This record gives sequence, structure tokens and C-alpha cells, in this order.
Amino acid sequence: MNNYRSPNAEELFKAPEWRLIDDQAVKISDVVVHTFTMGDVDDPDLYASQPIYEWQQTDAGKWVMEHAVEQPVYQIHPDMMFYGYRCKIWAVLSEKDTTFFKLKYSDHLNRKTMG
Repeated sequence: MNNYRSPNAEELFKAPEWRLIDDQAVKISDVVVHTFTMGDVDDPDLYASQPIYEWQQTDAGKWVMEHAVEQPVYQIHPDMMFYGYRCKIWAVLSEKDTTFFKLKYSDHLNRKTMG
């Protein structure tokens, strides 16, 4: 295991923060709600749009879009192991919603691969 700490590690792994929502202090954190991989495509953003839309139509996607504190975002990174791209969808959820999501929809975190 490498003990090298990335200079931008603070941005990648933020500690949970507190926000005032409906006059109550709520602990929130960033959660990866969906991941998938793509092959070596010409335009990753264009090819990611279909799986993202399909995920939004699932029960898990609808729940996340309804309960997220902020609009979910996606990130696309090169996937060196499979010579393609990996897409992660992040959402900011409250502590209660994070627990609910992980218990009910943890099987949705499995990766799907598309060509």
C-alpha cells in the first residue's frame, strides 16, 4: 500500500459538513450513487449521457434526484485497467438519506460496462 498523499486529497475526500435545512442542522456528505465503465470512445461525455439518463429512470435514480441536497454531478476519468473511461455519479445527501440509500440501493453501486 502506498502512503503517498495526493496534493488534492482534501478536495477528493471531504469530511462531512453541516448545513441548516428547514431550521435544523443536518450532517451532509458526498456519496457515490452510481458507477459504470465505457470503452475507448471518441467523446466520453456524449457516450455517458445514455447510461446516466437510464439510471435516472430507475427507482434508485429517481430517489437520489428527489432527495439530493444539491443537483448530483458526474465525473469521467480514464480507466487504465480497462483502457476506457469510468464514470461516477456523486450526490450530496444528508446522513439519514445516506444510510437509507446504502441499505436499500447498495446493489445499484455495481458497475455496468458498455462498449
